Amino acid sequence: MTSAYSVSVSALQQPETPPALHDRAMDNLRYIRETMERASAFTAVPGWGQVAIGLSAMVAAYLAAHQATRRAWLGVWLAEAIISLLIAGWLMDRKARKLGVPLFSGPGRKVAFSLSPPMVAGALLTVVLFRAGLVNAIPGMWLLLYGTGVITGGMFSVSIVPVMGICFVIAGALGLFLPLISGDWLMALAFGGLHIIFGTIIARRYGG
Repeated sequence: MTSAYSVSVSALQQPETPPALHDRAMDNLRYIRETMERASAFTAVPGWGQVAIGLSAMVAAYLAAHQATRRAWLGVWLAEAIISLLIAGWLMDRKARKLGVPLFSGPGRKVAFSLSPPMVAGALLTVVLFRAGLVNAIPGMWLLLYGTGVITGGMFSVSIVPVMGICFVIAGALGLFLPLISGDWLMALAFGGLHIIFGTIIARRYGG
């Protein structure tokens, strides 16, 4: 009895086998990878700012549809572009300060540089298409290039941003190849609606 009791006690007192070296190494690698992903992603995309841009785009679409001339129509949308940039810049700065994320260094700078070339191309093509009288092609071109910029810039941001860009590209392609779609309706539903939908998701998942 005594020997059996001693064996059982010694078995209970025996320390647990430490985790295998492979398991610990995998845990460390997983932690490092997740840390690097968080550090390399620009998380200051303002979700509620996207919602505000979407709402302003719907108002702009209504106003643009009631303009008597093409020049006045273009003026409404150019004003909307400026308003959208101001909204995005202001709320992005506020969110970056809140999160302690540098706005124009690291991932933020990469997002800005990736987004800028399609925006410049869109501005130049707007002038060309307007002078050529191809006004109906302008909304589709806007959405196509804007979506391209969102995809490329979104590669350095949270994962849902490139998905939003793909949706803009699809909407732009439909606008270019289905000319019967009203440009103002297209902008209201795509530029406005997609910003509201994805902005709400970003705001809820990524802190505003």
